[in-house]
Amino acid sequence: MQYSFQDKGWGASLAQRLVRKCDVVNRGFSGYNTRWAKVILPKLISKSTSAESTVAVTIFFGANDSALKDLNPKQHVPLEEYAANLRSMIQYLKSVDITEDRIILITPPPLQESAWEKECLAKGDKLNRRNSTTGEYAKACVQVARDCGTDVVDLWTLMQKNQDFSSYLSDGLHLSTKGSNFLAAQLWSCLEKKVAALPSLLPYWRDVDHMNPEVSLL
Repeated sequence: MQYSFQDKGWGASLAQRLVRKCDVVNRGFSGYNTRWAKVILPKLISKSTSAESTVAVTIFFGANDSALKDLNPKQHVPLEEYAANLRSMIQYLKSVDITEDRIILITPPPLQESAWEKECLAKGDKLNRRNSTTGEYAKACVQVARDCGTDVVDLWTLMQKNQDFSSYLSDGLHLSTKGSNFLAAQLWSCLEKKVAALPSLLPYWRDVDHMNPEVSLL
């Protein structure tokens, strides 16, 4: 998520769609897992945050949590704890008046093992993730969404409807431009109804009374 505002990233794409309607705020942290995210969430969205002006919050975790414990213990989070952490974050958001209908969970994308193994070997490491394991975390994420009444984008399943899903990934793990576009389109399906009634911020320039701009702008 941290890199979602890079050129052609999914965050930048949504921000462009929503310009002059609402701000898209990036609070992603590369390499983090749900264990750490649960701790910092109150710093990112506090009780002082204006809940009524929050249209949606996305929670996108699982790729790091699902790292294999014996090969990547620092990022690994057990499956049951991962699900519990997602529930905890949802409950926290609800406690600051961000209701479940404004929360969107995103599962981890699938892992293209051969491509990611090359990345690992280049760093002197063994393959530290498995797509089947990532799939278990994706299923848990979907179940949490169902149980808690939030929206969910099941990237792991949706991307694998394309037999060659490797084009969605830049290195086997992280989203490529095509993958970012795919996620942006899936998220927009969730967001479109939520933002449809939002007014544009300030009038179009041709509609401003140039003789008396205060009338149009205040």
